Amino acid sequence: MSLPAPRPVTSTANVLAVIMGGGQGTRLYPLTKLRSKPAVPLGAKYRLVDIPISNCINSEIRKIYILTQFNSASLHRHILETYRFDHFSNGVVEICAAQQTLDNTGWYQGTADAVRQNLRYFADHRPDFIVILSGDQLYRMDYRKVLQQHLETYADITVAVIPVRRKSASGFGILQVNEERRITRFVEKPREAAVLDELKVVDPLLSHLGITSSEDHFLASMGIYIFGRKVLDDVLNNNLADFGKDIIPAAISTRRVFGYVHQGYWEDIGTIRAFFDANLDITRTKPQFDFFDRNAPIYTRTRYLPASAIASGDLKQTVVGDGCKVGEGARMERVVIGIRSMIGAGCEFRDSVVMGNDYYETDQMIGENEARGLPHLGIGDGCKIRHAIIDKNVQIGERCVITPEGKPENVDHELYCIRDGIVVVPKNTIIPDRTVI
Repeated sequence: MSLPAPRPVTSTANVLAVIMGGGQGTRLYPLTKLRSKPAVPLGAKYRLVDIPISNCINSEIRKIYILTQFNSASLHRHILETYRFDHFSNGVVEICAAQQTLDNTGWYQGTADAVRQNLRYFADHRPDFIVILSGDQLYRMDYRKVLQQHLETYADITVAVIPVRRKSASGFGILQVNEERRITRFVEKPREAAVLDELKVVDPLLSHLGITSSEDHFLASMGIYIFGRKVLDDVLNNNLADFGKDIIPAAISTRRVFGYVHQGYWEDIGTIRAFFDANLDITRTKPQFDFFDRNAPIYTRTRYLPASAIASGDLKQTVVGDGCKVGEGARMERVVIGIRSMIGAGCEFRDSVVMGNDYYETDQMIGENEARGLPHLGIGDGCKIRHAIIDKNVQIGERCVITPEGKPENVDHELYCIRDGIVVVPKNTIIPDRTVI
C-alpha cells in the first residue's frame, strides 16, 4: 500500500514550540551565578532566549512554552515584559517553572523529564507537532522547512543536525544517516578514533552538502527535535531523563527518526569562550550571525532609552547598545558595549564585552557612593580593559587595569574569575580606583 502524498506546510497553527530553559550552566559561571543561561545578555541589547523565540515568530509559530528551573527570576521578568501577543492572534508565550505536584516532588531530571512533567499543559492546545528547542544557542532557522521534511519523510521524529569537524565531534551526540537521511546510529560524545571513523559523513551525502574540504566531517545533533504529538506521548511513557542521551537513541530502532541537515551558522553558547567569541564576531563587518538581517529579525524587550552619546575617540569594530555614554578620548577595538553603559574619559578597551547596566544611577545613589568612597556605576576614567567580559551593574573606579596577561588560564578571585584565558568580572562587583587585575 502506497503512502499518501505529504501535505505542504501552509500553516503552523497546529505546531507548538517548547524551549528548554537550561540547568545550572556551570560552564558559563560566573555569568550564570545570578541568572539562567537563556537570560545571559548577548550582542549589546538581547538575551540568549530571544534567539529561539524570534526563530519561532519568524517561522509563524505562535504557541511557545519555556521550561525553567534554575535562577529563573530574570528570565521570567524578561519574557513577561517582552513577548505579548494580542487577543486575536491565538499566540501565547508561557513559562512553566519546575514545581512540586502530587505525581512528582522533584526538579527536572533532564530535558525529556522536563517535557514529560508539562505534557498536560501542551495538550490543552491540541498540537499535531511539537518542536523542542534549546534556549542557549545562536543560529537562524526556519522551522517550517524542518517540518516540511518531517512530513515528506513520514517521520515520527526529526532531529536537526549540523556538520562538524573531527576536533569538535567528541563534544556532541554524533548521528549516522542512510541515503534517505534516516538516522541509523547515534553515539553520545564519541572519543575513540575507530568509532569516529565509522561515523564520518561520506558520499553521496558529503557531495550533496557541498563539503569539499579534505577534513573529516560528522553530523552533530543540535538539540532541536520535531515530534508528532502521539509519538511524543509514547516515547515519554517511561522514566528516561534526556532526549539526546536516552530518548533519541532508544527510538532509532523502533521509530522513523530522520535528520534535517542545517548548514548555516550555529553556535552552542555553553562556555565562556563560546560566549566571548560569539559576541566579538558580531563586531565584524560581515559577522557570521547578522542582527541586521531584515528577513529574520531578532526581537527583544522594547526599552525607551535615549540614543547613545560618544564625546570623542577612536572606535573600531565596536557595537554600542542604547542609552550609553562614552567619555572623551575613548579608544576601542573589537568591543561590545551593552545598554546604559557609563564609560569614563580616556578609557582603552580591546577585545572585550561590556554588558552595561539594568538602571541609571539616581542623585541619591551617587551621593551615597561618594559618601562611602565607592566608584560610580559604570567604568571610571582612564581604565584599560583587554580580553575581558564585564557583567552588568559593575562599579569600576578610575585608572583600573583589567587583563589576563601573565595569569593562568583559570583563576578564581573575589573580584573576578578567569576562564579560558578571559577575565570575567561578575555582576554587581565593585572594583576600587587603580586596581590592577
